[in-house]
This record gives sequence, structure tokens and C-alpha cells, in this order.
Amino acid sequence: MAAEIKPLFVTKVYDSTPLPPLKAEAILQDLDAACAFIASEDRAGQQWSQAKAYKGYTSYGSLTDLTRRASAFADLKKILDGEIHRFADGLAFDLGGRRLKLDHMWINVLKPGGGHTGHIHPLSVISGTFYVATPEGSGALKLEDPRLAQMMAAPPRRADAEDGLRPFVYLHPEAGRLFLWESWLRHEVEPNRARSPRVSISFNYSWG
Repeated sequence: MAAEIKPLFVTKVYDSTPLPPLKAEAILQDLDAACAFIASEDRAGQQWSQAKAYKGYTSYGSLTDLTRRASAFADLKKILDGEIHRFADGLAFDLGGRRLKLDHMWINVLKPGGGHTGHIHPLSVISGTFYVATPEGSGALKLEDPRLAQMMAAPPRRADAEDGLRPFVYLHPEAGRLFLWESWLRHEVEPNRARSPRVSISFNYSWG
């Protein structure tokens, strides 16, 4: 038998631009306007962001009903449901006849210089981010190899190593782009180097 190198314990990430091409610009404009309006009105979210030293605004700690507050978020959820289903199928999840359900959706308005340190999303199955406004210089999504802590004696990777062998992978946001990953995957948001805020919508899907 010939020698082979098998790709075991693969970490999959879903990368998509799911908006209908003819409607993408209008959908992004509606989402941007809805995010801006809620960010200006959500005093609890503003206070939470300030208390947590979040440079900008997030509704993460204040609102859990975005899909009922604006039709733009409800429409986005319909799109996300289909993308989540495709990703779950690609992960070979046996859901026992049930579907993954949106557990939480929140707005992120990240001002210049703002970022988000490494973290995971516990108690969820799939997490992701949809990008609404990404001025030039918006920080990348940095994904960490989940085996990194066990690689104490491993040599560094060559500069030409494929993404699946790198300790960190950087995914660059674009308006209308969607990234999905399993919620246990540690990730962070690099600082926003643009001159204006970067707007995104993040979410968790759970099973149960």
C-alpha cells in the first residue's frame, strides 16, 4: 500500500455571499439603516458597550429580539436559516429530524481602533457573522487552530503552508459576505483600521 497523508479531524468554515445579486445593494442598505437606528436608540446597549470597553456599539448584552424590531433582520434570518442548513449538512450533523434554530442575533458597530479579543460561543452549535458595511481597512476575522495548545514542541509552518496547516487563518470581511463556523472554534476580530465604523451582524444557532 502506498503511503498517504490523511486530513483527519478537519475544522470546516463556511464562506458565502448569500444575498440575491439583484437585491443585494437594497438589502444591505436596509440592514445598515436598521443597525444605525437601533444603535442610536438602544441606551441599554450603549451603556453595556461602554461598561465592557467595547469601542463602538453592540446589542449583544441588551436586545434579543432584532427579528421582531425590523423586517430587515427577519429577512436576513430567512437567508441565514438556509445557509445554516447547508453548513450543518456539510458537517454531517445528525440532528434527529430537528433543525438548528436561531438563538441570538446582535449588531456590531465597531469604531476605528476597535477589535474583539479571542473567544468562543459556548452553548451554541454554529456561530457566524454577516457583514453589512466594511470600509477599507476593516479588521479581519482571525481563526485559531483548536489544537494550538497541544503543539508545544512543533516547529513553525513554512510560509507556503496551506490554510488548513496554519495556526491562525485570517478571513477578510466584505459587505454581503457571510462566515459560519462551529461555535467551539476560538476566534477574534482584528482592530478596525478603517476611518469609519465597520458594521456586522453576528448570531448563534443552537440545537434542542
